[in-house]
Amino acid sequence: MTWIIIIGGIILMVLLIIGVVISSNSERALVEERLSQYIDDGSNKDDVDREAQKYVLTNWVSKRVEKTNFGDGIAKQLARADLKIKVAEYLVIILASIFIFALFAWFLGNRHPVSALIGGVIGAIAPRFYVSRQQTQRLRKFNDQLPDMLNLMVNGLRAGYSTMQAMEAVSKELPSPINDEFKRVVQEMQIGISMEVALENLLRRIPSDDLDFVVTAINVQREVGGNLSEILDSISFTIRERIRIKGEVRVLTAQVRTSGTVLSLIPFGLTLILWFLNPEYLLSVTAGGPACTAGIICVVIGLVGSSYFIMMRIADIEV
Repeated sequence: MTWIIIIGGIILMVLLIIGVVISSNSERALVEERLSQYIDDGSNKDDVDREAQKYVLTNWVSKRVEKTNFGDGIAKQLARADLKIKVAEYLVIILASIFIFALFAWFLGNRHPVSALIGGVIGAIAPRFYVSRQQTQRLRKFNDQLPDMLNLMVNGLRAGYSTMQAMEAVSKELPSPINDEFKRVVQEMQIGISMEVALENLLRRIPSDDLDFVVTAINVQREVGGNLSEILDSISFTIRERIRIKGEVRVLTAQVRTSGTVLSLIPFGLTLILWFLNPEYLLSVTAGGPACTAGIICVVIGLVGSSYFIMMRIADIEV
């Protein structure tokens, strides 16, 4: 029975890796393919239809899940991380991760149910942690490219370009991720979506305060008029200064943030190591009864959590 579980876990892991690779390769340009059937002459319509038929079940489940608030939140998080997977596929990845981590933790933890529970919790957190990390890195890279994008738009507007043509130049000249996002904006406007809605969709995918400032300036200029190039030039200078100050603050508070994170993770890390090395030692805490055990756990989590919150608040300086 043990070998059957091991072999089943290995097969499931291989199938998961293959599924993720195939899914990511087939849907790498899913948005562009959907928009191209409206932009091109229709020659790619048959290819798009055949591609859509391969994922009938996935599309059906994703549409049903995305109608709920939970599914809509997941779809928004995946869009912000620029992961070309559907909501249903992401949920399958989470379930497979829970099973795989729980299985390995169960074997490593002397086949104790608590070990499987610990592995399952880690498996549920791991995909969400990866998505959150991708969002943070992509948002930081987008914010760093925003002043260059504004300078390019200002030069284009001064040369006689329209706002849409300036955005199209941004989508062609600048590197990822800012060119991908503005390419989507241009494609949405080409199929008839208004600029306000397209920029609102951009802001939904990129929750940046600096980008919100730029979008607001563009929308206000379209309503009341004015020299957009001068407005964007002033915004570009402001954003560059904010990025410089944020970088200095990040350097000065790096020690506090690192210390808070490491010191908060040490108790939990030591607890996991002791559990897998000597579970009887940790189970001795339960000798005082369930009420005493629950009290100890609540006090420890409360002290660690409050300490981490205080240190992060000290390091969080508004610019």
